[in-house]
Amino acid sequence: MKIIMKISFQILWILGKNRGKLYLFGDNVKIAGFDIGGANTDLAIVEYENGEIKDIQTVFEYLPMWSQNERLGNVLYDLIEKICPVDDIDAVGISMTAELVDAFETKAQGVLDIATTCEKLFDCPVAYIGTDKVLSLAELIANPIEVAAANWIATSHIVAEIEKDCIFVDTGSTTTDIIPIKDGKECAKGRTDFERSSTGELVYTGTLRTNLTSFVDSIPLNGETYRVASELFAITADVYNVLDLIKDEDYVCATCDGAGKSKEESARRISRVVCADLDILSMDDIKEMADYIHKEQVKQIAAGLKEVSDREGLDKVIVTGLGKDILCAEAAKLLGLDVKSMGDFYSDDECTVAPAIGTAIMMKNYLD
Repeated sequence: MKIIMKISFQILWILGKNRGKLYLFGDNVKIAGFDIGGANTDLAIVEYENGEIKDIQTVFEYLPMWSQNERLGNVLYDLIEKICPVDDIDAVGISMTAELVDAFETKAQGVLDIATTCEKLFDCPVAYIGTDKVLSLAELIANPIEVAAANWIATSHIVAEIEKDCIFVDTGSTTTDIIPIKDGKECAKGRTDFERSSTGELVYTGTLRTNLTSFVDSIPLNGETYRVASELFAITADVYNVLDLIKDEDYVCATCDGAGKSKEESARRISRVVCADLDILSMDDIKEMADYIHKEQVKQIAAGLKEVSDREGLDKVIVTGLGKDILCAEAAKLLGLDVKSMGDFYSDDECTVAPAIGTAIMMKNYLD
C-alpha cells in the first residue's frame, strides 16, 4: 500500500506540473502508440496527413519487465529514436500488459509505476487505453485496473474495420486473445484478464515463451508414449524454430538454458522434455515430437475459440499476431471456421504489433 501511495503522489505531482498546458494540433501529426508487455515493448508511430493515415512505422524490443522494469523509460525513448526524433512526436498512447509481472505486488501498483515512467518521459499529451475508453492520467489514477491488460481493445478497433462481425484471434509471444466483434464493436464477455480466462477469450499460450509442459502431459514417439518432465527445459519458440515456422529474427526471447538459438540447440532443449538428449534422439525424432506439440497447442487455442464461437454465434475469424498463420489460422481451420488474415491488409511486422498500432489510432481519435 505504501508503494502504491508513493507512486500515486509522484503521478499527482506530474499531473500538477502539466496542468494548464495547451496543445494545438494541425492536420499533420505523428502519434506514438506503445504496447508495453511483460516480455516485449512494441511501438507504432502513425503519421497523419490532412487527417488521413500517411505512414505507419513499427519497432519492438525484448524487455523482461519482471527483472528489468527500471529500463522501461530508456527503452521507450530509444524505440522512438529508432524511427524519428522524440521531439517530432505530437502525442503518445499507452496500452499495457506488463502490470502482471511479479516485479509488482499488485496490478494496480504496476499500472501506476508504468504510468509514472511514461509521464516523466514525455512532454506531450499522454493517455492510456482502458477496457471501455481512453483514459487521462487523472482517470487512470482513480481506477488503475481499468488500464490493466487492455491492449486487446486497441486491436479490436483495427479488426472491426476489416470485418464487422467476427472473432479476432491474436497470438503473440506469450498469450492468445480471442475477442468477439459484432456490428463493428467488441463484445467480450470478460473485461479483465482474470475474467477472460474463464470465458475462452484469453488462452495463456503463445508462439515463443510458453513452457511446453504447460499444455502437453505426454508425447508419443516411435510407438511409445513418454510422460514429460515438469521443468522449464524448452519453450514454444524451440518447437517452431525446429519446424522452420518462425524466422531466426522472430526468436527474440531468452532461451531456457542460456544457450544459443540454433536449430540444434533448440532440438537439445526439446529432447530434455522427455528426459533424453541428442545422443538418444535423432533430429527426425525431435521433429516428430515438435509436430505433435504444435498440434496440441493448436487444439488448446481451438478450445477457447470454440467456446467463444458457440456462445456468440460467430463463424468468421480474423487472425493476427506473430502466431497468426501457424497457430490462429490452424485453430480456426480445425473448427471449420471461415478464416481471414489481418496480413491481407497489413504487413507481417504490423500484425505482430497490432495493439500498438491500434493504440496510436485510438490516441488520435481521443485527441480529436
